[in-house]
Amino acid sequence: MEVLKIATAGSVDDGKSTLIGRLLYDTKSLTDDKLEAIERNSKKKGYDYLDFSLATDGLVAEREQGITIDVAHIYFSTKKKSYIIADTPGHVEYTRNMVTGASQAQASIILIDARKGVIEQTYRHFFINNLLRVKHVIVAVNKMDLVNYDQQVFEDIKADFEKLNSQSSYEEQEVTFIPISALKGDNVAQKTDAMSWYTGDSVLDFLETLKPEQEELTAARFPVQTVVRPKKDEFHDYRGYAGKIYGNSLKVGDAITVLPSLTSSKIKSIEFFDEQYDEAVAGSSVTITLENDINVTRGDILVKSDEVPHSAKTLTASVCWMDGKALVPGAKYEIQHNTNRVLAKIDSIENVISTDYSGEDASATQLTLNEIGKVNFKLSKNLFYDNYADNKAGGSFILIDTQSNTTAGVGFIG
Repeated sequence: MEVLKIATAGSVDDGKSTLIGRLLYDTKSLTDDKLEAIERNSKKKGYDYLDFSLATDGLVAEREQGITIDVAHIYFSTKKKSYIIADTPGHVEYTRNMVTGASQAQASIILIDARKGVIEQTYRHFFINNLLRVKHVIVAVNKMDLVNYDQQVFEDIKADFEKLNSQSSYEEQEVTFIPISALKGDNVAQKTDAMSWYTGDSVLDFLETLKPEQEELTAARFPVQTVVRPKKDEFHDYRGYAGKIYGNSLKVGDAITVLPSLTSSKIKSIEFFDEQYDEAVAGSSVTITLENDINVTRGDILVKSDEVPHSAKTLTASVCWMDGKALVPGAKYEIQHNTNRVLAKIDSIENVISTDYSGEDASATQLTLNEIGKVNFKLSKNLFYDNYADNKAGGSFILIDTQSNTTAGVGFIG
């Protein structure tokens, strides 16, 4: 079944958790014990309605504060599709969580409180979707019931957001506006009579029509996860390379180049367990064998010989900083690029980027927790990479603190 990955973003009390809970409820994805717990806790709080936010705020601290403070992945299915929702917090102090949640998203839902309209945090949420090249953005104008389902309120918010959208550098992004009431269920899973002036789809109907597999294909990339050498006499000479294909399909007979060695061969077979295939599409986890007995190890990348990516010992990338210890020039980290690791030194910080589209601070000398900036690196050896706008898998990396072995930041090349 087709799987769609969605990220959500919203300011405190915009109703994001309620929207997700409503989707789970209306698609009958809540277990009986979970539903009973929601009913029980809603009555305990004195509500005359079901508090669907209780379906997603799983941490004790979240339930007590009534806000989302960590990334949670929520799963549900319809007859047409399976969904994975990355429920992320929206406040500035959790920018790194938003980046993490949206990094794998094929679509995003940005919630706006109809009473408040477009606010500073809305700018940040949209900026992160631009940075991560999330193609489909749904702007869900929530709590329409609290403004008497007024069409003019919705149109004014839509106009304000369109001004924001005009500042985006990601021209392929598609923005869809849907007026909803997550609490009442209006336009969430089904269309409502309360807003007869709205002629578009409900949130769920729109998601059901998205076809992530039709996203623009890019150059094929196959980072080698492990070398397969069965310890059986019948497979004495077998040497396979296991990993996941990104960007585009690979076929038996394709001429390939191994990076970073630049040795060449052709694909002899594509296997999955005991089955063999002539072709494997992007997203497939397979084992590939080559016609020539050449040296290939974990961390190498197989690419088509006419699609070799950029190569350099210097790098410029947009970095979201995730560590309490600031990023400063001269510091050394390891870049984890797919399965490959390269030692990197921070050469300089070009700027810190304001996530509200207000500009850049070119005088910045460091990058602190949750800040995003343009950083220049010097590498210990050549790195083969893509620009993030062209190939997400080949254009992104994480920075690892070599002393603590923690993930200190995430970078997007280009």
